[in-house]
Amino acid sequence: MAMSMGNGPGGPAADMNVTPLIDVLLTLLVIFMIITPLTPKGESATIPLPPPPNQKTTPSDRTVVIQVLKGPAGEPQIKINEESVNLQDLQPRLLDIFKMRAEKVLFVKADNDLPWTDIAQVIDRAHAAGVDKVGLITANIAQGG
Repeated sequence: MAMSMGNGPGGPAADMNVTPLIDVLLTLLVIFMIITPLTPKGESATIPLPPPPNQKTTPSDRTVVIQVLKGPAGEPQIKINEESVNLQDLQPRLLDIFKMRAEKVLFVKADNDLPWTDIAQVIDRAHAAGVDKVGLITANIAQGG
């Protein structure tokens, strides 16, 4: 009596059990469905839309624009509506400007070659002064296109 080991004409038969793999897949799917809504979001940015091509723009007295320019010694130069302000006096100055306003919106326009940390400091001080929304003005928006 010879015992057959499956080495016959069909060769050995191997069936893979996929049930544990499906369990792992479903577990990962549930974990990612739970974690995805909890991911932190970055700073929300409001970008002003350019005006229509043939419309004249009149600057509003209510619009507050902070310009962050590259200074001579690497320090950023800051202007609020063309008025020079140093970084230490920025927050008290913004508190004075927005103290009596219901709409606390500020726009930031910065040089392209400035480090992002300088711009982030200005935005951080604006939030500390009570500004609700900070919009970023890019070169294309400043040119009207």
